Amino acid sequence: MSPRRTSCLLAVLGLFVTLLAAPARAAEDLPFRDPALSLSRRVDDLLGRLTLTEKISLLHQYQPAIPRLGIGLFKTGTEALHGVAWSTNIDNGGAVVTADGTVFPQAVGLASTWDPALIKQVGTAVGTEARGFNARNPRVWGLNLWAPVVNLLRDPRWGRNEEGYSEDPTLTGAMSVAYGSGIQGDDPDHLRAAPTLKHYLANNNEVRRDTSNSSLRPRVEQEYDQAAFKPAIAADAATGVMASYNLVNGRPATVNPDLNDVARSWTRRDLMNVTDAHAPNNLVNSQAYYPTLTEGDAAALKAGIDSYTTDDTNAAPTVNAITAALSQGLVTVADIDRAVRHLLSIRFRLGEFDPGGGRYGSITPDVINSPAHRALNRRTAAAATVLLKNSGRALPLSPSTRKVAVIGPLSDTLYTDWYSGALPYQVTPLAGIRERLGTGATVTGTEGADRIALKNVATGRYVTAGAGASGAVLTEGGTTAGDTAKFDAFDWGQGVLTLRSAANGKFVGYNWSSFVNDQSQPNGWFVQQQFKLEPQSDGTYLFRYAGYETAYDWFGPNKYLAPNADGTLVLTTADQAAKFTKEVVTDGTAAAVAAAKSADAAVVVVGSMPFINGREDHDRTDMNLAEGQEALVKAVTKANPKTVVILENSYPTTINWLQANVPAILWTTHAGAETGHALADVLFGDTNPAGRLPQTWYRSAADLPDILNYDIIKSNATYLYSRATPLYPFGHGLSYTTFAYAGLKLNAPSVRPDGTVTATVKVTNTGRAAGDEVVQLYTHQRTSRTKQPVKQLRAFQRVHLTPGQTKTVTLTFKAADLALWDVTRNRWSVEKSPHDVMVGSSSTAIHQRTTLTVQGETIPPRDLSRPTQATTFDDHSTAELADLTKTTGDTVATTPGTWLAYNSTLLPSPTTFTATTSTQTPATRVELRQDSPTGKLLATLTPHQPPTSTPTPPPQPP
Repeated sequence: MSPRRTSCLLAVLGLFVTLLAAPARAAEDLPFRDPALSLSRRVDDLLGRLTLTEKISLLHQYQPAIPRLGIGLFKTGTEALHGVAWSTNIDNGGAVVTADGTVFPQAVGLASTWDPALIKQVGTAVGTEARGFNARNPRVWGLNLWAPVVNLLRDPRWGRNEEGYSEDPTLTGAMSVAYGSGIQGDDPDHLRAAPTLKHYLANNNEVRRDTSNSSLRPRVEQEYDQAAFKPAIAADAATGVMASYNLVNGRPATVNPDLNDVARSWTRRDLMNVTDAHAPNNLVNSQAYYPTLTEGDAAALKAGIDSYTTDDTNAAPTVNAITAALSQGLVTVADIDRAVRHLLSIRFRLGEFDPGGGRYGSITPDVINSPAHRALNRRTAAAATVLLKNSGRALPLSPSTRKVAVIGPLSDTLYTDWYSGALPYQVTPLAGIRERLGTGATVTGTEGADRIALKNVATGRYVTAGAGASGAVLTEGGTTAGDTAKFDAFDWGQGVLTLRSAANGKFVGYNWSSFVNDQSQPNGWFVQQQFKLEPQSDGTYLFRYAGYETAYDWFGPNKYLAPNADGTLVLTTADQAAKFTKEVVTDGTAAAVAAAKSADAAVVVVGSMPFINGREDHDRTDMNLAEGQEALVKAVTKANPKTVVILENSYPTTINWLQANVPAILWTTHAGAETGHALADVLFGDTNPAGRLPQTWYRSAADLPDILNYDIIKSNATYLYSRATPLYPFGHGLSYTTFAYAGLKLNAPSVRPDGTVTATVKVTNTGRAAGDEVVQLYTHQRTSRTKQPVKQLRAFQRVHLTPGQTKTVTLTFKAADLALWDVTRNRWSVEKSPHDVMVGSSSTAIHQRTTLTVQGETIPPRDLSRPTQATTFDDHSTAELADLTKTTGDTVATTPGTWLAYNSTLLPSPTTFTATTSTQTPATRVELRQDSPTGKLLATLTPHQPPTSTPTPPPQPP
């Protein structure tokens, strides 16, 4: 009997026994349905009524209905990163169902508002629409939302940069609290919806994401990565975490003991922790961490996982694995009860077992994409827009501007991303500007893309697409370039093009057998609408399909196009590929230049395609603006000095030439259906831009360490430790007005470790336009036993000021926020030290500063007479942290030449040096040196040999 059939039999037997012992009371009268009882009593009552088989069945993502108790299906995981996005349908084999509600700006754009109050409103709208979708179809649209993503944007090349908030834990924490609390609602006992934080922990690369190791020395883990997750959990603004795919210190995050030991220590509420999709199977397959799924699932349950997202809608492998783990003694009934209690606690708070669905049960589908949510979306998209540059007051555009050329590949389209819903309507930049200027103005639109035709040199025939809405298979057609042989070629950088058929406006894609012009935009897990035209020495081109994703080698050598016998284009090898000439039917740049020359102002909209330039499972390897797009900007700027560039993308971009030569530059994320309205509001001064960058924009990728290097302290990464001069610093953003700062004061010149610091500063609008200023407070610790950040954000506030108005802005932080993780004693410590307190408009634009004396402690020297964990080093070279055991503890993995530094140590005299290592290689040699890796040799150690030593100096900190 197959495992699946076995699980079905067990379920039937369990139901049969239950029917025999059916309670006399009706299900609707049972105590767990009484909202007057406490949550714990209700959970206890229901937990006690479930059979063991039923409890185990609830551990899968699709928690089945239990008809005898009147309990329906409950599904964990509706995606809702910046609006309700998509879910899956158990009644249709787990098929994806895309939402048609409000799509807000991407998460990195939400953070660029630096406005938690606004983002809480966004979260409220998302939670409300989640209820609306749930009312539409509760079997598809569950109320456990997988959002927000709070992984720090440590490396801007991360493919999922658009999903996170910031490189800074303070800003990330504030945004996650705002979004999560908005989703949940303000009632502590009832949830509008239940947000889950993604992805715990240190998940900031896609390359080898299921097997790469995020090596986190204790300070980085405590002060940086965990610091991003704690605020929302501690504020009860999230109901659980999703474990990430990667390894953390050599151990898969799916079995990270932090899920219990750390995350649950931040709150008294029950958390419902989930796995990422298919991650339990990785434990056995790609990670090979456990030999069987039974052992892997058992370890995950023990570590703190409550819900297994795996095997799509098929719960049998999970049910069978947990059942076997129980019979083998790998887990206990208490372990299962604990996880089920966590699951039920969230379901109760969602009102599932209350009359009428509880406090939020009356919300109907009418809330989806409501006029109020559209208005909020427009306001949010405008608030998120960042003015990067504005020389000569190029913006806002003059009221006399009546002729505008709107140019570029993103000028008249809006793209969605992997975690977007479908746009119920679209206001493109071109449409928004036309609407804003109204009748009597001349607004010219051109995408600046070449319209081309491709002719096979050997046959003399053109590549031809279909004219109907569903397109047709690409073939070689006639010997003249008719409408069906013309394609608009869009450049996304590094040679990658998308081809949109002029015949029907659809993109060409590959459907695993043929090439068809039937796609509304590039999309899919494997983005099969990507091509390259590779120039040959004879002036021809090879037509290369690039949708196989360059990070994978499974596609084989058949990457080039050639016709088969009937003229249909198929894949073949490079040596068998057809050679094509590229005929430029319409020169996109020339058309753009002509439009720009005749306009009062040119607005060029360039940027990224979210499915191509960086996304889940695909990191960026290049931070530059696409070559063709930069060339377009250069040509337009030369043609019309009154050029404004709108950069619409999801991450920092190296735009050094633009910064040096273009008068005005705006940045926005892919901001949803209201993008065009919001941009027009900003361009014409109806909204004064006040967005601020939530991460550093670098001048070059050379300023970044390897993407797999998570040690931001050692590698001088992020604004916290970087010494590089950025293109745009963290917190940067300009305004149409100017602000002056004065009179920074602290509530006291010194503070105790348990105290609170209150800073006040006067901010005056010294310009002629009303606007918002984002007042940012940073600190720097001057003295310490260890390396400190250059500066670190502690508080911020977005304030509105009319011309000439002065406001006293109050910013507070706790002295405990200044603590470092003391590796010598494995605890937090507020050190005694003077701190610079700096207030300004970005991390580098500091306008006021003062000094704060922190009356903390002096961390004593290490006492090496006691065992010292190798992981508690202060500095290192080539060290990587690994797992001590499969369940707990960290150790240091070394290679020849690795050194570890332990500062401020006392060496008792005489000294015996011992070390515990896992290697038995005779050639292994451990040296103990004073002051530096080349300092005085104090002792050496090789396996199975006593140490040799030299006389040690008297006890003193070296």
